[in-house]
Amino acid sequence: MGVVMAVPRHVACVMDGNGRWATQRSLPRTAGHEAAEAAVMDVIEAARSSGVTWLSLYAFSTENWRRPAAEVDILMRLVRRAIRKHAPVLHARGVRCRFLGMTDPRIPAPLVRDITDLTTLTSDNRRMTLTVAFDHGGRRDIVEAARSLIRSAMPPDQVTEASFAQHLPYSDTPDVDLVIRTSGEQRISNFMLWQVAYAEWVFPQVLWPDFRAAHFWECLDAYRRRQRRFGEVRQSTTMTGEGLR
Repeated sequence: MGVVMAVPRHVACVMDGNGRWATQRSLPRTAGHEAAEAAVMDVIEAARSSGVTWLSLYAFSTENWRRPAAEVDILMRLVRRAIRKHAPVLHARGVRCRFLGMTDPRIPAPLVRDITDLTTLTSDNRRMTLTVAFDHGGRRDIVEAARSLIRSAMPPDQVTEASFAQHLPYSDTPDVDLVIRTSGEQRISNFMLWQVAYAEWVFPQVLWPDFRAAHFWECLDAYRRRQRRFGEVRQSTTMTGEGLR
């Protein structure tokens, strides 16, 4: 039998559609990034109030460095402004904040300091863990984990999925149960590749700046209506393959 699901433990969001949102309004792409802030805060609160205990948001990928320098610069400023504005609220609501990635030297030093301060401020909170994937690449994480494993000189016959996962960043992070990618696009985009291996996916058509708590709850409802079989076969399944995942 499949597992009938309630509230997912770990939800991840690919926040897609900021540029298109701005283009539809004849605005510069950066206006879409600015408008995205309200959606971020709404989703954080919706997840927290719904009982989700781990929330991951894809904010900036390793590939996003290829965007125009002016756009990247403004995005960095917007992230810094959002951190300074919302840090007290996140802390007061028991949200532990982490940043996944953060290895590129092009990240401005003031932003690195603000991120470090937010991480330190909220480190003891346990109501919900918010992981912001910033300068993140799933393949890079796996390569770095492999390098770490090699440095540990672990015998090959002791390498398992569990032991490998211990070398990933934030190894205490549980597998993702539900991925929400807005704007209708259906790609993984190098996001938490190890952790999303068996996640359910939902692709709402709404662009991220317009995404709100009501849309988030609709995605949770879609998740609840599914059954996770993890490769198992229901007893009633025939050799046609029906029911295999």
